[in-house]
Parts: sequence; structure tokens; C-alpha cells
Amino acid sequence: MTRPERILVVGLGVAGQAVLRALAARGVDAVAVEDRPTETHRLLAGELGLSLVVAPDASTLAALARDASAFLPTPGLPETHPAFAAAAAAGLPTISEFDLAHRWDQRPIVAITGTNGKTTVTMMVTAMLEASGRRAVAVGNTEVPLVASLDDPTIEVFVVEASSFRLGHSRFFRPDVATWLNFAPDHLDVHRDLAGYEAAKARIWADQGIEDVAVGNLDDPIVARHLRVAPAQQVSFGLSQGDYHVAGGSLVDDTGTVVIDTAELPRALPHDLSNALAAAATARAAGASAEAVAAVLRSWEHLPHRVQLVGTRDDVGFYDDSKATTPHATLAALSGFEQVVLIAGGQNKGIDLRPLATAADRIRAVVAIGAAAEEVAAAFAGARPVVTASSMDEAVAEAAALARPGDAVLLSPACASFDWYRNYGARGDDFARAVRALLGSGG
Repeated sequence: MTRPERILVVGLGVAGQAVLRALAARGVDAVAVEDRPTETHRLLAGELGLSLVVAPDASTLAALARDASAFLPTPGLPETHPAFAAAAAAGLPTISEFDLAHRWDQRPIVAITGTNGKTTVTMMVTAMLEASGRRAVAVGNTEVPLVASLDDPTIEVFVVEASSFRLGHSRFFRPDVATWLNFAPDHLDVHRDLAGYEAAKARIWADQGIEDVAVGNLDDPIVARHLRVAPAQQVSFGLSQGDYHVAGGSLVDDTGTVVIDTAELPRALPHDLSNALAAAATARAAGASAEAVAAVLRSWEHLPHRVQLVGTRDDVGFYDDSKATTPHATLAALSGFEQVVLIAGGQNKGIDLRPLATAADRIRAVVAIGAAAEEVAAAFAGARPVVTASSMDEAVAEAAALARPGDAVLLSPACASFDWYRNYGARGDDFARAVRALLGSGG
């Protein structure tokens, strides 16, 4: 007997709320589950005429799963949550908002995934397509979920920031152009293990066909390995290898044509060059013009909290890289400096922090902060001096005292922010406030 269509939506974050609205607008029955409901959640359920199930126990979840036709977890719901076991026991398929979008809309999709750089490249590609005269919008793991944008008929192409959470739970996702930037341990507080995280990322290419395009980073061995077996047309990039690469002080494309000289870029740290190459390859594959790609790269304003200069004093620069929530991101930032006093720590996401010490030759000293301060100290034990700070003001003051002329003080935490702050942006803002207070006071 076929079950009546009813979607079990567990978790009412931004994506979960957007999914409920989209389902209601299309007459699809849904049940909403939230472990920690707010007044916003209750009002939404009332507005849509839905039942809101609060923190159900295992037996209640099992009953809800038996009565549903599909299970849609909110992005970031830990895979250890009992809803996953209930869905599996009931033989309930797990889906994501990408599956709903595929059902409801057939407009072109460009998708970007990766441990780091997703948002930057997504925004770059969107700007390049817009500059080429195509109406594009950045959606997915942004402020606007994909399903929330489908009702706008003026959009010609969706540029989707594709997180592992959405990819891993999708049954079918076929972007016209799909880009994988890099891979490193992350979100091990959500995924069961590193292999599961890698498999989720690899889903970005799994459903593509030969008429689609897969864009991958040859500098990353894991991405390169998956690219070799991608079923789509393959386009590669890398700093010194690939179809799009750096040669003779320029970014060049697969024909050897100069995309832009590196001197024209607003900033040219190694990860900036990699992101620019990825964006250029992706946008061109999606139909952007060479002129538009170059114009966007030339005028690009880097997003906040990504190696952002806050101020200088005595030939020491203070940089906010609060968006770096993994060791991989922190190491990328460190590669752009000769000598750094590093402020690191926060809420670890189940990741080994010891790889940070591989950049010890670029680090003068470390200031450890937050819940992971002891892990940071252990990572650098015997390699570099470490002091611990109990507040951002103390961290900035300690770092400034340790720095020498020509150094950078770099907040690049390699951890999430949720021990002290509501998000990485609030952490970066607090760092900037503390820096300005220090500089304004003359130290």
C-alpha cells in the first residue's frame, strides 16, 4: 500500500522553515518536529496549519516515521539524532531541499561545494553570471534556501552553495555545472565519520551526465581522485596545474588565454588565487563571458571575516579570519604570511587540531582561546610558545605583546564560535572591537 504523501521535517532552522512554507504552498502535507521550539516556530506552525511536535521520544518518532512518505532533516542535524534511526526502521527515504527543487523546477543549477571557500566562490560566480546579462541568485547554504527562491520567475540560473548536509541527504541532485573546491576534516560533530563526510561531498557529481560539467581542484588529492571518475565533462583548476592555472604572473584558462593578471586582483594570497581560478572555470562553464569574469575578479570586494585587515600599529597588522573554522582554513590563511602571532580556539567540531603545527615555521607564538584552548596548546606543545586567554580583549592584548614589527596578529581560530559567540561573524566583530580599542588606547 502506498503511503499518502506526508513529509516529516525535523529541525526548523532557516532551511526547515523555508521547506515547510514551500510544501504548504504546493499542497503537500507535512509534520514539523523541533527539539527546542521558539515562538517563531510556533507561529509558523499556526500560520501554516501544521502540528508542531516538540522533542518527541523514540516511540513518537517511530510513529511519525511510519505515517510519513519521506524524512527531511534540517541541514546540520547530527546523524546520531534518533530521527535517523526512526526513519531507517520505517524504511523512510531521507531527502533534502534539493530533491524538492528537482521535483518542482527545471531551471539551470550551478553548484559549489568544498570544506572552505564555498561562499566566496558562490558569490563570485553569481556576480560573473549577472555581469554577463543572466539573472542569477546565490542560494542553498546562504541566507536564502533553494526552495525559497523557486517562486521568482525572473531567475534564470540558481547558484547553489551546496553543503555536505544537503548533499548527503539528497536522493537526486544534478547540477548543470558542479564544482568541488577542496576537502579536509570538518563537521565531524554532525557526520558519523570522515568517510561519511567525504561521501556526502562526492554526491555533487554523482548524478551528473556527460552533457554536464564537473569542475575540480587538482591541488587537492581527494578532489582530484573523485574528479577522475566523475561522469560529466571534466574541467580542472590548480595553482600550477589543471585547465585553469597560474602561469607567468597570470590566471590562464584551458586554451592558454589570460583570464587576468594576478597584479590586478585586489588580493592574491594562495587561497585567493585558487578561489579565483575555481570561480572563473565554473562561471565560464555556466556561460559567463570572459570580460565579465575578469571584471568581477578585478573589482571583487572580499567578504567579511576572511583575512580582513582591521588595523595596524608599529608595523604589525591585525587580521580577522574568524570564518576559518577548520585547521585547513587556518593553514590556508597562514600560507599568506611570513610570520604570525596566531589566535586560535573555540568550539572544536571533532577535528584533530595537530595539523596546525605543520605551519609552525610561520608562527611566532600562539594565543589559545575558548573551549578548545587546551587542544590548541597540545597541538603546538614543544613547537611554539602558547599562552591562554579567557576573553577576546585579553587575547588581542597578549598577541600584540608577542608580535614583532613585520608580524601579523591573525585571528584564525580553526574552530567554531559557539562556545563564546552566536556565530563566526560575532566573533570577528568582537576581535575587531578589541583591536580598535587597543589601537585607540595606544596599547
